[in-house]
Amino acid sequence: MEEKEISQAVIGRLPRYFRYLGQLKDEGIERVSSQELSDIMKVTASQIRQDLNHFGGFGQQGYGYNVGYLYEEIGKILGLDKEHKLIIIGAGHLGQALANYVNFERRGFIFCGIFDNDPAIYGTQIRDIEVRPVEEMEDFIKSNNVDIAVLTIPKQCAAAIAERLVSCGIRAIWNFAHVDLNVSEEIQVENVHLLDSLMKLSYNLASRRK
Repeated sequence: MEEKEISQAVIGRLPRYFRYLGQLKDEGIERVSSQELSDIMKVTASQIRQDLNHFGGFGQQGYGYNVGYLYEEIGKILGLDKEHKLIIIGAGHLGQALANYVNFERRGFIFCGIFDNDPAIYGTQIRDIEVRPVEEMEDFIKSNNVDIAVLTIPKQCAAAIAERLVSCGIRAIWNFAHVDLNVSEEIQVENVHLLDSLMKLSYNLASRRK
């Protein structure tokens, strides 16, 4: 398939397609039209067709989409046909909650290490994985071929930790620190701001009351 620029808006909808198609697959539904998918997802049928056409279309005139096939193909586009090893930096409440989320493994994200700078919790086990000192992070990444680092640390130390992660070969960072990271363009970064999402919800709630 020819390499082409895909908008972040389209990429942002792919996990939703994958999730809803997975539900249809589990229900034993073998095919679905763009209109039926539109009714379920609350995205226009035209938008669905446009999105999928970026990757080859996958549909047939008069038939729609084969649910199982489309589910697998979107999974491949999202890289879910490969395993990705990930570590968590920050063993606080959020870090532990993410470490305990078993659905990561079901999607090929293998949690293999967690690090913190608090000596009081070194050796604590989270799903049979010991909390290690941050000083051991670089050697662990190199010896275990880790792809993704998850940051659940205070914003004041996030940039310095990110630099260390990049220098030892991390290819992607899922960042929950309350700061946007600026790293090399070769490193994929997803900045997650929980409060931004809550404020958006607050705005929508307030606007409904007017």
